[in-house]
Amino acid sequence: MRFETIRKLLSFALCGAMLVALTGCVSRDMTDLENYASEVLSRPGGRIEPLPPIKPYQRYLYQAGNDGLRDPFESFFKKKREVGPGPGIDDPEQIKWTTEVQTHNREELEESELDALRMVGILENNDELWGIIRDPEGAVHRVQVGNYMGTNYGKILNIQEDRIDLREIIKDSQGRWEERQATLALSEE
Repeated sequence: MRFETIRKLLSFALCGAMLVALTGCVSRDMTDLENYASEVLSRPGGRIEPLPPIKPYQRYLYQAGNDGLRDPFESFFKKKREVGPGPGIDDPEQIKWTTEVQTHNREELEESELDALRMVGILENNDELWGIIRDPEGAVHRVQVGNYMGTNYGKILNIQEDRIDLREIIKDSQGRWEERQATLALSEE
């Protein structure tokens, strides 16, 4: 019991000593601050230096190929895609596919082969199904009916819970365009 009493007395003494020490640190005298503020405010105002002049923009028109320079917008690694047969086609079906191939806006998933893409799920919003696709780099994309996927101009025709149905346009051995059906099944990963 005696040890507990001594310990309590020492605790109170230590707390009292700290309070006395801290009260000595507080000063309500603000004359130093007021003198400094009045000295700063009494300094004469100066002139602000003007901004440096703006240099006019010099336009440079880059023309690849004229000087043997490469086109900066052309990939080093990917080959150019053929864009259908030229003029002089008689078959209306060939004209339709050639027009579609040449005029549709290229989409990001057309850079990858269809077998490199993975369907990982679906989203449903207001009775509309969206397919969730993972590309070879691991990025996830949302697609709907009418979007294109794969290097063979694969147009999405139907999205179901377990697969995406596409129509691809490919060239046969004679260089004519033909249509084939493809399916991208839900990945089991």
